[in-house]
Amino acid sequence: MTSYNHVEARSVLRSPHVAAAWSIALTSIVLQVGGMTSALGQQPAESVEQGATPMDQIDLTNPQPGQPLVPVPVEPEKKSPFFDDAKISAQARTFYLYRDKYDDSISEAWALGGSVTFQSGYVANRFRVGAAAYTSQPLYGPDDRDGTLLLAPGQEGYSVLGQIYGEVKFTDQLFGAFGRKEYNTPYINKNDARMTPNTFEGVSLYGKSGGKGGAPEWRYGGGYITKIKERNSDEFVSMSVDAGASVERGVYVAGANYLQKDFSIGAVNYYSDDIINIFYTEGKYAPSLGDKYKLKLHAQFSDQQSNGDDLLTGTAFSTHQWGVKADLAVDAALLTLAYTDTADGDTMRNPWSGYPGYTSVQVQDFFRAGESAVMLKAAYDLSNHLKGTSVYALWVHGSGVAAPNFNEDEVDLNLQWNPDKGGAMRGMSFRLRLAQVNQRGGGDPDITDFRFIVNYDFPRP
Repeated sequence: MTSYNHVEARSVLRSPHVAAAWSIALTSIVLQVGGMTSALGQQPAESVEQGATPMDQIDLTNPQPGQPLVPVPVEPEKKSPFFDDAKISAQARTFYLYRDKYDDSISEAWALGGSVTFQSGYVANRFRVGAAAYTSQPLYGPDDRDGTLLLAPGQEGYSVLGQIYGEVKFTDQLFGAFGRKEYNTPYINKNDARMTPNTFEGVSLYGKSGGKGGAPEWRYGGGYITKIKERNSDEFVSMSVDAGASVERGVYVAGANYLQKDFSIGAVNYYSDDIINIFYTEGKYAPSLGDKYKLKLHAQFSDQQSNGDDLLTGTAFSTHQWGVKADLAVDAALLTLAYTDTADGDTMRNPWSGYPGYTSVQVQDFFRAGESAVMLKAAYDLSNHLKGTSVYALWVHGSGVAAPNFNEDEVDLNLQWNPDKGGAMRGMSFRLRLAQVNQRGGGDPDITDFRFIVNYDFPRP
């Protein structure tokens, strides 16, 4: 490998193509309608990386679309719940990504797209349907710079009916679903960090109990997931094929999370016959430190093993990773310290989602065999100076990787602005992300990853 040329990187970022992308992207926010949603939202109260789903946020239900299809009230005796309680939303996103990799190859694209989501009301208070269509189209995408995952392979645009499902309401707290839809769990989730999310095909049962009046809350769910549509694809393929096997297998998933005031703990298991078994558990605790300081402590453990005929790799494998994290909020600042450690047996895998590890960041996951990593992160809410603005910087130091591989460091910078929700630009968000990965050894090459994202959600009435 050759050393990375920083002067070349700066010249690329200042090239006419990139300058044009900046200009058109800033202009297009005035012309667009639609928007993509919370995955690129305001900095959360804890340091959850974009694309990851913490255990206490496990959710097999579908999010509610933003607007009622019929906003005008209907007289009760004339009401048709399927149509009159239906909701529809439309969103749009423009996304530019530039990545210069270790081998000096470049991935670059700029895309424009969005989604339209529909969800009916319940028929007889028992059954409803939903659907979501997605698209991502190239605004700029040289053939020799493929690989950003903003577009389909070959820098091609795509459109897909990514969700079409039925939901059965058994009780007010127990539901079932079948068809194609979103799921959000640590290892099967939408990973909405490009233009369109992952969606899945299967059947599921999910619900919750308790949680009222300070009572403990249980959230639980399970099902059998047969296929996945990757985030830059218009096709659904078998879960095992997507993981890398040559046979078709689905995934059985079951999990639950317990929440009591400032404490939560949960676990989920994923089993694909002859392919892989993944077990994940995570706990959180927020001890009281008074009004000025807020501390949240996290711990996680993930175990991965082949099973049956070992059809994923052809040989048996077994590995695990554990991690701890502390988030300390002080007024408008959030300070994070995290550590993860991966067993020597094998590299961890995340075949169907963003990886849930605490040191998984913008570019690298820091989950190679034998790798330990420490992360320092500082985030600050600048709303007192510029409303809706937040910034963070982080550094991850990885070590312990055996030759012939090399250890790495990653530095990420993030600037985000969500304009005033009551103003003319409500529903918009702007985000700049820059990552630099430095390899320690092998000529010390770098990876530079730059992203600019604009989202717009239809304002609700």
